[in-house]
Amino acid sequence: MRALVIGATGAVGRDLVAQLLDHPAFTEVRVFVRRAMGIEHPKLRTYIVDFAQPASWAEEVKGDVAFSCLGTTRQAAGSREAQYVVDHDYQASFARSARQGGVSTLVLVSAVGASARSSAFYLRMKGELEEAVGQLGFERLIIVRPPLLLRQGSDRPLEVWAGRVLRLANRFGLLRRQTPIATAQVARRMIALALECPVGLHVLEGPELQERPRH
Repeated sequence: MRALVIGATGAVGRDLVAQLLDHPAFTEVRVFVRRAMGIEHPKLRTYIVDFAQPASWAEEVKGDVAFSCLGTTRQAAGSREAQYVVDHDYQASFARSARQGGVSTLVLVSAVGASARSSAFYLRMKGELEEAVGQLGFERLIIVRPPLLLRQGSDRPLEVWAGRVLRLANRFGLLRRQTPIATAQVARRMIALALECPVGLHVLEGPELQERPRH
């Protein structure tokens, strides 16, 4: 199988690519990035692209499963409008190219509470993206909505503090929907879902993304 990945340099994306390269079900992994990832592997095909010009690289967006986990923050983007272009427009264009290229399965990273009718900008943006890709006709559309992401070795004070608070609340049965989850775990579930889910729409969030115990 050939996997296509956008957002390969992000927190979830890096773990996802590493796991795809190690997975026997995938014979080729194509990543579409703005800059080289700095890794080499026999399965890896890296395409340095301009996300604002999707037509110039759409021909390469052909495969079996597309993974879309591109994203930025308002601070990094500079404005809400710029963040919307990255989080919504670029991913919608990638999904459209993938569908036109014959890709049957799309796995999209969204956010807990995403809704096109939300009053919160971020959740509304994610919800609008979900609706946009939902209209493209993928045989399998898998939307994962992780809560707080735990990055390995993160030194972000707010992220570390929030993770501790949420884990403490979980011990008392509170805020289960917001249980923090490691990026590597999200990546593993994305791959498993891509391989196991039947035809149709599947939306998983919070506790549903926790790995199932092995018997």
